[in-house]
Amino acid sequence: MAKRLVNSEKFHVTDDLRDFLLEKAADYERPDFIPHDPIAIPHLFSEKQDVELAGFIAATLAWGQRKTILAKAGAFIDRLDGAPGDFIKNATQDEIRSAAKGFVHRTFQSRDAEVFLNALQVLVTSYGGLESAFLPRDEEVSAAACLKTFHNRFFLAASHRGYEAGRTRKHVATPARGSAAKRLNMFLRWMVRPSRRGVDFGLWNQILPSQLMMPLDVHTGNVGRKLGLLNRKQNDWKAVELLTYALRQVEPEDPVRLDFALFGLGAIEQF
Repeated sequence: MAKRLVNSEKFHVTDDLRDFLLEKAADYERPDFIPHDPIAIPHLFSEKQDVELAGFIAATLAWGQRKTILAKAGAFIDRLDGAPGDFIKNATQDEIRSAAKGFVHRTFQSRDAEVFLNALQVLVTSYGGLESAFLPRDEEVSAAACLKTFHNRFFLAASHRGYEAGRTRKHVATPARGSAAKRLNMFLRWMVRPSRRGVDFGLWNQILPSQLMMPLDVHTGNVGRKLGLLNRKQNDWKAVELLTYALRQVEPEDPVRLDFALFGLGAIEQF
């Protein structure tokens, strides 16, 4: 049976739908969105490396109820002495083991926390920060290439400390396995999109907002389908590509701005 694909020559976003999405994006991309969202965790910091690492940790733990995510991400940051940049750069192995011991958020457990802290320490030491750890060397920059590159480097870094990927692999998604990579796409949105509306940070400049891909989850996927922006049932990487393609017709230079619209409609308005 032939696969059902969006016909790129006929697929069209109406003016009414465009106006609706832009209006909803403006409603939710405001500072008062921050306190109830995982992005509140990196907003606790002002130094770039603190923001990057706190953001990566918060995005990694961002599944489940938002109130629980905020509590667990905050608790994880507390284990890093409330200073993720300094801890990751300078912690001893004993300090890493102590920080990871007993931490659990759903399927993210102590062993995963220990792998993460070790891998992040190696990456920050090797690349000087997380942005460079995402950038591919030998191919054009794209969200997919960045996510694949980071996944490979993350687990190579872990292996340098003697940790096999094991079950921790599922906590660092990659399009190479067909994953929608929602949490990493959300993290890239936080780091890359401009800060002018006071929500995202705009700290990275090697990846463009136009290259970002939609953080696809149950809320954004269901709203996308209801609005006719997505005709694929699975929430996988192909669906991310299709939905982002549709959103680029609304905002070609900043399609992921519309994450605010789709998420707000689904998670907050129960659209």
